[in-house]
Amino acid sequence: MPTVSPSDQRHRQLGLTDGEYALIVQQLGRHPRDTELAMLSLMWSEHCAYKHSRTTLRRLPTEGPAVLMGPGENAGVVDVGDGLGVAFKVESHNHPSAVEPFQGAATGVGGILRDIFAVGARPIAVLDSLRFGEPTSERSRYLLEQAVAGIAHYGNSVGVPTVGGEIYFEAAYEQNCLVNAMCLGLAPIGRLIRSAAAGPGNVLVLLGALTGRDGIGGASVLASAELGEGDAAKRPSVQIGDPFAEKKLLECSLELLESELLISLQDLGAAGLTSAASEMASGGGVGLDIDCDRVPLRELGLAPFEIMVSESQERMLCVVAPDRVAEVVAACERWETRATPIGEVTDSGRMRVRHAAELVADLPVSILVDDCPVYDLAPTEPVGVSLYPAPPATLAPDASAAETLLALLGSANLASRRLVYEQYDPIVQSRTVRRPDEADAAVLALPTGEALAVAIDGNGRRVACDPRAGAAEAVYECAANLTCVGATPLGLTNCLNFGNPEKPHVAWQLTEAVEGIAQACRALGVPVVGGNVSLYNEAPTDAIYPTPVIGMVGRLPDPARAGRLRFARAGDAIALVGPFAPTRAGSEVAKLSGHELAGPLPIMQTAAVRDAQDTVRTMVNAGALHNAHDIAEGGIGVALAECCVAGGIGARVALPAGLDPFAEALGQGFLVSGPDVALTGLAIIGRVGGDALELEGVLTVAVAELAAARDGGLARFL
Repeated sequence: MPTVSPSDQRHRQLGLTDGEYALIVQQLGRHPRDTELAMLSLMWSEHCAYKHSRTTLRRLPTEGPAVLMGPGENAGVVDVGDGLGVAFKVESHNHPSAVEPFQGAATGVGGILRDIFAVGARPIAVLDSLRFGEPTSERSRYLLEQAVAGIAHYGNSVGVPTVGGEIYFEAAYEQNCLVNAMCLGLAPIGRLIRSAAAGPGNVLVLLGALTGRDGIGGASVLASAELGEGDAAKRPSVQIGDPFAEKKLLECSLELLESELLISLQDLGAAGLTSAASEMASGGGVGLDIDCDRVPLRELGLAPFEIMVSESQERMLCVVAPDRVAEVVAACERWETRATPIGEVTDSGRMRVRHAAELVADLPVSILVDDCPVYDLAPTEPVGVSLYPAPPATLAPDASAAETLLALLGSANLASRRLVYEQYDPIVQSRTVRRPDEADAAVLALPTGEALAVAIDGNGRRVACDPRAGAAEAVYECAANLTCVGATPLGLTNCLNFGNPEKPHVAWQLTEAVEGIAQACRALGVPVVGGNVSLYNEAPTDAIYPTPVIGMVGRLPDPARAGRLRFARAGDAIALVGPFAPTRAGSEVAKLSGHELAGPLPIMQTAAVRDAQDTVRTMVNAGALHNAHDIAEGGIGVALAECCVAGGIGARVALPAGLDPFAEALGQGFLVSGPDVALTGLAIIGRVGGDALELEGVLTVAVAELAAARDGGLARFL
């Protein structure tokens, strides 16, 4: 058996440990060639192999009556009736965006779009979840502005609306921003396609852009390691996007599927040809032969390992029957999209790569996809240790309730996002029923006459206080946002953004958060149909807040009755629905007051929360309510103010005894308004009307003053 020489450092430079390299040598019975080692380093990276999270993720429920495709495909798909499926997924592009925010964010959008049309669905909406350092930081403002510009550039150019999202600013994200992108698409169920390669003798065809050096090593260099000094040197690892090439590739791919010319289809994302080809081969239980000399190159002189691991954008890989290749090429020519046969399917069970007639890689498919070591986490709950420093206080200890409310509305985390979302096109494709700021979830009309609702949510501060309860809250809040427009959740996708899982406290945060998500999904009956894990989100000084981001899709029967968040009519009764047991732990008011993050959070009354969502959803769909809004960050005080500002009308409210207007209970409570008869049986707490928000015995603030605080919150920074 070959031995591993201590002087052989190639594997360490590529992110493999000594033990992992020894395992590779043992499995192969020899030392890997250069191209093989590059391929294995990518496929055994955290980003591709999920080697520290795979076991933990098995806790998540993945089955449900509407699920058509679950985890393991490019995107999850749920049935929305009348022969239609909705594909959706959320992905991270955190480390690339920290290095080169415009291209990192832009190609993040491009990658998630390809995940959707890789299963045969037309992308119909994008949402984003963003985290940056405090906006007082010049670096954070730069990252925000460039990332938003990148998202807008790509989505607007391709013609896919950006219909929703979220942005948070916390010191913990100063060195390691988070850029998560979610996309959903629509497809006839008969057009859905899987990625598994099949049929020895069939042809492997590469579609789309030329292959270059951009993105080389991205999955291992950027996505599976902590960022630190010298990050500027990693800029070559960030992909370069061309949204107009993506648009042609999208239309071409859908035409090929509609014409039934493809046997399988796969996106080229992280690890490029290596991951796309090996995952297709593994899924079909076959082998693949690839000739690097046939791959169209952007520049001369690429080594075979560069060709195999390049993450150049706007490329897809497909399997085609030999007698249909000419038709595929002809269709691609009409769309000005390259289609190049680069190999074939075999029954060898091996990935064989040739370059200049030389065999440069000959690996079992299993070693690339299935045989990467899976590590058991060693979670340890930190006891008596403060993981995150207290923020500086910006709210005076003796601030009045009115001053506190205005400070919250003007804070970076709660202020209006209009300056950001106005850079996006939210209505292209003419499906958008509810735009940003009109409702708690985006609503998109279906050709069936029904509609889809989609939302994305997460709160790192709450998860940092109590990982299990905080992650469960994110699920309940996302479902609550769908509830406010009248939608029933069909499925969930997630992006788990955490620090280094080899550190015991991070492992504890991750395992607890996954358990919280699993418990909430089971309580609501919502399956997890796919997702992404982004680990090692750390700078040399500290880690990010543990930040699970939840994306959810639901169905509602009548888009005309989709709920809105604004108060609409003077004289309407206002009611509080839900168990709503708030706390200031991890709240925005606690941050403004300079308090440390500390838990635990209150135990969620799951049955009561589920019943409250059912009640509100039923009332919205019956057309009984004039508004519905969930109570989230900033508590009931901020929720009332948001309803007043959105409607340009005031309200007079008497809060239940002992209810802190600024404490939070995400995913638990709702504010609804409507005629008295519609709210029979609910806890009525006030009336819509006037030009001020009045909380009896607490505060009175003019709606104009509330609006000025909310609208000016980000304007002073951007």
